[in-house]
Amino acid sequence: MTSLEKQDWDLIITGGGPAGFFAGIRCAELVPSLRVLILEKSSQTLGKVLISGGGRCNVTHACFDPAQLITYYPRGGTELRGAFTRFQPADTAKWFEDRGVKLKTESDGRMFPITDSSESIANCLREAAKNAGVKVQLGASLLKVEKSPLGGFKLEVRHDAQVLHLQTKKLLLATGSDPKTREVVQALGHSIVEAVPSLFTFNVKDKRIDGLAGVSVENVTLKMDSLTQRGPMLITHWGLSGPAVLKLSAWGARILFEKKYRSTLTVNWLGDYKLDPALEVLQRSKDWHENARKKISSSSAFSQIPIRLWKQLTHFIGEKNWSDISKAELRKLAEELTAGQFEIQGKGQFKDEFVTCGGVNLKEVDFKTMQSRVVKGLFFAGEVLDIDGVTGGFNFQSAWTTGWIAGNTLSAAD
Repeated sequence: MTSLEKQDWDLIITGGGPAGFFAGIRCAELVPSLRVLILEKSSQTLGKVLISGGGRCNVTHACFDPAQLITYYPRGGTELRGAFTRFQPADTAKWFEDRGVKLKTESDGRMFPITDSSESIANCLREAAKNAGVKVQLGASLLKVEKSPLGGFKLEVRHDAQVLHLQTKKLLLATGSDPKTREVVQALGHSIVEAVPSLFTFNVKDKRIDGLAGVSVENVTLKMDSLTQRGPMLITHWGLSGPAVLKLSAWGARILFEKKYRSTLTVNWLGDYKLDPALEVLQRSKDWHENARKKISSSSAFSQIPIRLWKQLTHFIGEKNWSDISKAELRKLAEELTAGQFEIQGKGQFKDEFVTCGGVNLKEVDFKTMQSRVVKGLFFAGEVLDIDGVTGGFNFQSAWTTGWIAGNTLSAAD
């Protein structure tokens, strides 16, 4: 029998990510006598923390109003509303600052450690866990969970080619979107919302954007089906990316999955401009006497549209001067600028920070405690739940919040 098997654990946490660590630290700091174990299947903990934000770790977002904060969550916002009144981004920043890691806020609201190194966050969490007496076991994969007849849970865990049998009073599942965890959750009587990709780029092949990789537009409006998103957009070698695209992919994750990632995207390159105001601007450009002998392709009538993009959007007009453009051509150009249609032909992946929607059905979890409504003593935190946020630190914040609440509850006596 190994040392892990000899111990009667008060709490076992599966998943050595942000939610698991936060819950373990909170629980052990509140009640130092509790025996807490984190099981991590890989060779290191906090892998997502280390790669987040290009190695800088986008810890959270400077949005301190819970009512506004939940608008960044395509799924789970309603459930998180009350949770964020208890632990929100300001609390996250204070938590790390109290442990020697100060955060800074960038112009877009994202918050990073002032060191610009994700190692600062990972090391802070590891040190806090160690100081709180939390045991961490690497290379430990969860195989099976059963409710013990005497109370608590019996776990089968693979470690170093051995199958270990562990006993714990309470269990927290914080393993992200792990397939094995989904099997375990279902075996315990929970239902799972199917996991599908969220936060991805669009594969679009269209002559209007050919050769424009790297060109960006600061404020576009995108529409797909009943969904609308606004923000910056970037043209890439494979199609379209940037915040507006990523947000639309998150809200449209299930729609696009059902459509096999093929759909029509309507792009308003002018942001909030409607057709008639755009047409008025184009008419003024045509009427301006200094433009009479200038080719329409030579300068953009709208400052927000880069000249390289403008040339391709106006290509259908040819090399005409402004004075030679017909009313029909002006109208067609206004339509192109405010409601150009592009065909999404597939999805790309957003860097290494691949996010899925789906997970444990939120109706089966009490968000005041993070305890299962189906199995007493079973808790959830982080991406194992059907919660996902858009890019910008929101997914980490839901992990910190759900982990902190779970840790609070787990420290309390039954």
